[in-house]
Amino acid sequence: MSIQRTRWGTLDDGTPVDLFTLTNSGGMEASIATYGGILTRLTAPDRDGNLADVTLGFDSLEEYVADPWYFGSLIGRVANRVSHACFALNGKFFELEENCGEHHLHGGSGGFHKQVWDGESVETDDGPGVLLRYVSPDQEMGYPGRLECSAMYVLTADGLRLDFKATTDNPTVVNSTLHSYFNLSANPDENCLGHELCIPASRILETDASLIPTGRITDVASTPFDFMHPATIGSRIANNNDGRGYDHYFVLDNSATTLRPAATVFEPVSGRGMEVWTTSPGVQFYSGDYIPDLLPGKGRLVYGSHSGFCLEAQGFVDAPNQPGFPEVSLETGQEFVQTILFKFFVK
Repeated sequence: MSIQRTRWGTLDDGTPVDLFTLTNSGGMEASIATYGGILTRLTAPDRDGNLADVTLGFDSLEEYVADPWYFGSLIGRVANRVSHACFALNGKFFELEENCGEHHLHGGSGGFHKQVWDGESVETDDGPGVLLRYVSPDQEMGYPGRLECSAMYVLTADGLRLDFKATTDNPTVVNSTLHSYFNLSANPDENCLGHELCIPASRILETDASLIPTGRITDVASTPFDFMHPATIGSRIANNNDGRGYDHYFVLDNSATTLRPAATVFEPVSGRGMEVWTTSPGVQFYSGDYIPDLLPGKGRLVYGSHSGFCLEAQGFVDAPNQPGFPEVSLETGQEFVQTILFKFFVK
């Protein structure tokens, strides 16, 4: 096992950016940048034991700085959409940046994904790790409270664990996630539609044309959103009710707040499989529909629509504006805690 820290580059304002590369006893590697907490690389073995990178992204810091698609980034303060870029909390009204039409998306243009985090190497009982810290000032992107955040990546024997923590000096809202795009074939110039997906969720959040929740939670039975039993991502994508592929929040049937399965994905050609575990109440499944065609990616590969998929474990979408949804508010003296675990297997 090892941890390597290297200088990856420098931002235009002179801020240095480092890259941590974690290696476990089986040879798996994960690379994490202090810029955006970006997971730039994660290797996993196929059924023949061949290790390959299963994440999408870019080769240089400059490309990540220019990236509008959140490849591999930490997302916050609030992941996904906040309707009309505003919310009320404890009788006070807050306006956020409008960066998705009239709505707010993924913490705004200056969210966690565009910040340089402090990083340090950490040896844990479960494997090598990197601890990232960032202090989000009061009113950053419109959010109240000074938020002290940490994100711990640990490369375990068979995967990668991410532990979020945050505290605030004034009431605020927090709903973080990791926005990695995966392709278990390790050939993202080919699409991911043949991956077999299972999500233990019999319900999804109904959304409008802007992907803003209506407040209703609907059953997936007899719809293209039914992944209660394994089905390929592409098997019913053309029959999707809104015709836009998948970018929907699945409400897990197991409502416990302990770490539990949220999804399983298997790629039959390579034999690679991945389990996603979370402490969150659900997961956003995105099938990569809006990745632009002929997008230059890592290693001279060219990406396009469906080159990769995302499984973003998080709280309910637009929870600050939906009184019937579980809250994502954080009060003074409380601690936000969330864990996401990616476990790999072969068959």
